[in-house]
Amino acid sequence: MGADQELLRRISARPDVFGGKPIVRDLRISVELVLSLLAQGVASEDILDDYPDLEREDILACTAYAHAVIAGDTLATVSVAG
Repeated sequence: MGADQELLRRISARPDVFGGKPIVRDLRISVELVLSLLAQGVASEDILDDYPDLEREDILACTAYAHAVIAGDTLATVSVAG
């Protein structure tokens, strides 16, 4: 399994959390939030400080998820654990 695949295992989706949007390790922290913070220029270290349950690999998992979606990988590659 590649590094991106290992990272993607950190992303899941549950219908009862954020309407089924992808979340990080079932923490109720959405991938969308993390990507939004990164897009606003918030440093990874600051995100980790603000969300102490997050780990560095979680941020990498969010970017790996975004890459997989944008790259048009197969649905099996992009799908998240339910």
